[in-house]
Amino acid sequence: MLRINRRGVLQVLGAGACASLTPKAFANNAQVVATRLWPSDLYTRMTLEVSAGVPFKYFTLDNPSRLVVDVSGISINEVLKSMPSKVLARDPFIQSIRVGQFNDTTVRIVMDLKRSVSPQVFSLLPAAEYKHRLVVDLFPTASAGVVQEEEEDALMALLKDYSTGQVKADGSTTAKAQTNIPKPQDTRPKATPENKTQIKRQIVIVIDPGHGGEDPGAIGPSGLREKDVVLAVSRELKKKLDSMGYKTHMTRNQDVFIPLGVRVATARKLQADLFISVHADAFTSPQPRGTGVYALSTGAATSTLAKHLADTQNASDLVGGVKKVGDRNVDQTLLDMTQTATIRDSLILGKYVLNALGRVNKLHKGHVDQAGFAVLKAPDIPSILVECAFISNPEEERLLSTSGFRVRVADAIAGGVKNYFDSGVALAQR
Repeated sequence: MLRINRRGVLQVLGAGACASLTPKAFANNAQVVATRLWPSDLYTRMTLEVSAGVPFKYFTLDNPSRLVVDVSGISINEVLKSMPSKVLARDPFIQSIRVGQFNDTTVRIVMDLKRSVSPQVFSLLPAAEYKHRLVVDLFPTASAGVVQEEEEDALMALLKDYSTGQVKADGSTTAKAQTNIPKPQDTRPKATPENKTQIKRQIVIVIDPGHGGEDPGAIGPSGLREKDVVLAVSRELKKKLDSMGYKTHMTRNQDVFIPLGVRVATARKLQADLFISVHADAFTSPQPRGTGVYALSTGAATSTLAKHLADTQNASDLVGGVKKVGDRNVDQTLLDMTQTATIRDSLILGKYVLNALGRVNKLHKGHVDQAGFAVLKAPDIPSILVECAFISNPEEERLLSTSGFRVRVADAIAGGVKNYFDSGVALAQR
């Protein structure tokens, strides 16, 4: 057997000779069936999809910066050989990837890094259409020296807190979490001492494009992906709300996976006045169609479809893949009178938005539906989930693919938000 130490294998890989190492056959060899890379400014994710669970270990090396991942129980194949070609020049973390057969039963993956990273490496059980997965998340270290937008910096901190179990599903954080998102500032002129009129701060709205990264959401008959549609709608919604004088933040503005709890935590840290999650319906048959708006229910769902949609959306963490640390179930003591009042305001907001959307597309129902959507569980922020249309319906999938329809949907949501605040309903929470 060819023996190669750590330094030796790096020399072999660097010389491009790794593919010439042929492993001996061994029983019960798992197969890597897919590899994926999701680069973003927040973090880069690499996944190996494997036919069975596999042991792994990893370590970092300096000068130059590298991450080494050893995966046991597999042998190199064409899928693994294709990994280097998937590295994009715009990836802020990975310069290149090299793959080699380290010994008879172990494949070594070496990531040459552009900057120092804080890696999270973990395995996932099969979910949705995915088999077993090995996930490598690369977060920038605090000393990376790269200046980021304040909003992205805060979101990245929340992601790190979540990975260590410090962010709960309702968006609350433990005492250990050090995330510091600046409070929204009042940008209006200050009142003089003689003028006792209360000056209110700028309204803060968090827009949440559903899914992202490894979680595509629903996929239409022609292949249109929910994650792409809702990001486009959310960007239009942000532009519209910004032009109306609101302060907006997006939970993601890239094709990146953000856990549900982090989405809620972002809104709570920003002390948001509203939380709007944007999605595109899908059902098990192509017939259902229409636009819908949903609010949280702390009990049973108000319809079978609402329960189906909540179950589908709540599975996002399983599909997108999160490292399981502790119990992130919502503390039921939070669902008290404050939660009840918040749901009441959410239903009022939802009705205004639904009425406006009814002028853009046929409504699936004439009222706001309710179910246990995890992303709506902030106990102190009115929150709604907008399903723009049924991506599983061929006609509505075609609508969702057009920029004109997306803009009209965004304009309608923004109009409903304005009507909600103009009505005075929100004054009690301001």
